[in-house]
Amino acid sequence: MIAIGLVILVVFAFLRDARSTLVPVVAVPVSLVGTLGAMYLLGYSLDNLSLMALTVATGFVVDDAIVVLENISRHTASGLTPFEAAIKGAREVGFTVLSMSISLIAVFIPILLMGGLVGRLFREFAVTLSAAILISLVISLTTTPMMCSILLRGERGREHGRVYRASERVFEAMLGGYRRSLGWALGHPRLILMVFLATLGLTGYLYYTIPKGFFPQQDTGRLTGSIQADQAISFQLMSQKLSQFVAIVQKDPAVDTAVGFTGGGQTNSGFVFISLKPLAERKISADQVIGRLRRELAVVPGATLFLQAVQDIRAGGRQGNAQYQYTLQGDRFAELNEWAPKLTTALQAEPKLTDVNSDQQNKGLETNVLIDRDSASRLGITVSQIDNTLYDAFGQRQVSTIFVARNQYHVVMEVAPQYWQNPETLNRVFVSQAGGSVGGSQATNAVAGTFVSSSQSTTAATIAADVARNQANNSIGATGNAAVSTGSAVSTSPETMIPLSSVARFDAGSTPLSVNHQGLFVATTISFNLAPGVALSDAVAVIDAAKNRIGMPASIHGTFEGTARVFQESLANQPMLILAALIAVYVVLGILYESYVHPLTILSTLPSAGVGALLALTFFNIEFSIMALIGVILLIGIVKKNAIMMIDFALEAQRHQGKSARDAIYQACLLRFRPIMMTTMAALFGAVPLAIGLGEGSELRQPLGIAIVGGLILSQMLTLYTTPVIYIYFDHLRGLGAKLRASIRRPRSGSVAAP
Repeated sequence: MIAIGLVILVVFAFLRDARSTLVPVVAVPVSLVGTLGAMYLLGYSLDNLSLMALTVATGFVVDDAIVVLENISRHTASGLTPFEAAIKGAREVGFTVLSMSISLIAVFIPILLMGGLVGRLFREFAVTLSAAILISLVISLTTTPMMCSILLRGERGREHGRVYRASERVFEAMLGGYRRSLGWALGHPRLILMVFLATLGLTGYLYYTIPKGFFPQQDTGRLTGSIQADQAISFQLMSQKLSQFVAIVQKDPAVDTAVGFTGGGQTNSGFVFISLKPLAERKISADQVIGRLRRELAVVPGATLFLQAVQDIRAGGRQGNAQYQYTLQGDRFAELNEWAPKLTTALQAEPKLTDVNSDQQNKGLETNVLIDRDSASRLGITVSQIDNTLYDAFGQRQVSTIFVARNQYHVVMEVAPQYWQNPETLNRVFVSQAGGSVGGSQATNAVAGTFVSSSQSTTAATIAADVARNQANNSIGATGNAAVSTGSAVSTSPETMIPLSSVARFDAGSTPLSVNHQGLFVATTISFNLAPGVALSDAVAVIDAAKNRIGMPASIHGTFEGTARVFQESLANQPMLILAALIAVYVVLGILYESYVHPLTILSTLPSAGVGALLALTFFNIEFSIMALIGVILLIGIVKKNAIMMIDFALEAQRHQGKSARDAIYQACLLRFRPIMMTTMAALFGAVPLAIGLGEGSELRQPLGIAIVGGLILSQMLTLYTTPVIYIYFDHLRGLGAKLRASIRRPRSGSVAAP
């Protein structure tokens, strides 16, 4: 609605007539409603990208109506009746409007043919804009002339108010200034041509040097956190760390709610989900909240909470503790374990990267039970008895099922939780010397073993002799059709309990908690976030430099994954995408004008738009992302409209009025000054809401709006002078080419024709 209001305000400011302003007031909503109908038929939904397309279309769909309306208004002011002016005006600019719309749609052809994630994302964006442009073309050639013939009034004998006369004097002053400056520019064509060439070179330089990224970092009001704790941590201690982290996060004044959980995967990992207060209340961005929390969370020993802002668009990859991933692969596990920590340490020292961590989990603690088989044999203990005893104590063996009316419960045997915490517990494990197999449907299939605490005085033999207790234990969950055990858990005969430490010794060691693979190779993924103001292209350079600095061998190769990988692919395709858009526009214009030269004149307006877009992004410290690229592609379609309006009239004046190229383009520039200013200002103000960035998550749309606004401002100032000069130069070249072709076809003087 803001964009529609600004566009209508621009039209009223230039025409100063409420009845004339009603024409675009109708054209804009009708075109947008028609676009919504096309989206419905195509099965599209309203999302961020389609809404962004509709916002941009607000400045596009009014352009055709402005060109037709302004031309009809000019004829009305010259004395024609509204009906006659509508017929003549629409006929004169019909081809111009068609050229503007078709060439603008041609810009989206490369986007429609793009593959990968970016192509899938922006295909709906391109189709929505193309539908809006086609609908506006039909409306501008039918509805707009019809409304002009009814709403416009003749100028004969009509008196205007003071506001109209004052605004007309302002416009006449602008036109007079442009007339004088244009005459000076046409008198110094070499200087203007040098400005054009400098602009062309500056475009390439700015594109090469500007920081590049994938998608802008958004503030959606949500954060996610991954906890990475010491690899030897227990579940109970991990739960305490999680509680500490959640409590610290919840105390932050910008946080609304925070929840977390641990377990399920590795025992040393956990996750935290944070909902921030509205941006109007917290006053700072999500990245600033993360920076503040990072200092407060550092006080928790033995664990680290890595936070990142939730993004609307993310390209997957491995699950990591940060937004971007870099995966190392090697032929040998030992070699990868050696070099991955070295690279991780080197990257942690880089100021441009934050939250650098690795998923390499190879330092988990383990205790090896080394059985003395000779001693075990003398005492009548087998390896299977020791194994079953340890499994009963620590393996969480299911021994039975309790069935009730509406549910069932698994019975799990294990030692008490306080005995899980320390490997010294193994010194208090005893193995039964007289174990035997258990009968019945609910047998544990375990040889007797027990754990004796310091406060336990009852012997295992006494427990085994308790027939009633054993009968109850082995009858748990047994149905009436199933046999129960003999009544003894292991044996009713006296038995001797042998300490496990008398037949085995315990050694501490380390073991990997997980071994990751990718493409049949062992892999280690390094995750990282970007420091404030750092682009993803800078991070790529930092990682490559760190690899070279530490001397990583060629047998270990690294690749970016997820968002970083898609960024690299899109970065390689960006020049080709821009070139494809230029070629598509050139081919379409060449077909429309049946010329090789005039499309080049029209495309000469593009370097100034590119410089303006890149300078605007640099001024606001915004990286050149995919959204900025789409903005540059849209500029290709927008700024060429100025040249089309000039060249169409100049060609008409040369062909039918016999004027020279200089006089024709001079008259065309002055005559089309008003519609050029109107269409440019309409497109500019249509992109202003995107550039301002209202609401949470607006960072995704902001580069698009800034690129369009910056490109339009600079291109408007330069193309009003460079396009006429280039048109004259190309006309001279075309004349020289025609003379050269004529001289080649003319027979040589003195030659005799063959009989």
